[in-house]
Amino acid sequence: MHTLLIRLLKIQVGRDMELEQARFNMIEQQIRPWDVLDQRVLDLLASVPREDFVPEAYRRLAYADIAIPLDEGEVMMHPKLEARMLQAVDLHPTDVVLEIGTGSGYVTALLATMTRHVYSVEIHPALSETAAARLAARGLENVTLEVGDASRGWDGGDRRYDVIVITGSLPQLPASFQNKLNRGGRLFAVVGEAPVMEAVLVRREGPHAHDFSREALFETEVPPLRNAPRPRRFVF
Repeated sequence: MHTLLIRLLKIQVGRDMELEQARFNMIEQQIRPWDVLDQRVLDLLASVPREDFVPEAYRRLAYADIAIPLDEGEVMMHPKLEARMLQAVDLHPTDVVLEIGTGSGYVTALLATMTRHVYSVEIHPALSETAAARLAARGLENVTLEVGDASRGWDGGDRRYDVIVITGSLPQLPASFQNKLNRGGRLFAVVGEAPVMEAVLVRREGPHAHDFSREALFETEVPPLRNAPRPRRFVF
């Protein structure tokens, strides 16, 4: 029995070291080369174990440059895209964040680690429930998970946000999202339809409808947000 226990411990240590090396490789070979140089983001990615947020069958692929499948037909973002998103919105400890698409809960954990509070909306109740358990296991108490369809925006009453991140793509970005930003707030979204999509950063510079700036960041491709409204097309 004692010998078996030692053997199992050695196997576990070996797996932990393998994942630690994979995490290091992800940062150095995927993240840095993709122009993510904010040390706060790099340190965050090194400190939050991504393997704790992926389905068990994909645990050893947690740091691979792939979109890991989740239940309900959803997927996780590629790690380098998650990193670019975090860098773009320039998180601060006082920020209140709205995340559209909780998914595995990994990005939620990253956001919560760096900000005051995260409100995260997921359309699939089962995914939200699983994410809640994972976040609780990390002791993250500054997260409010909500279940609903936020494809056209999220009400949230009178609540406003310093940061909004949308983890699925949208053919067009509804104004309802940016109108929920505080002054100085930042919004990250991937806009367009395959194969032409673009990550954009919207900033709210003032209180009026025209007080927004929009910056094109990079081209990418992300699965669409469930029920995302599609633009009307003219039929001749």
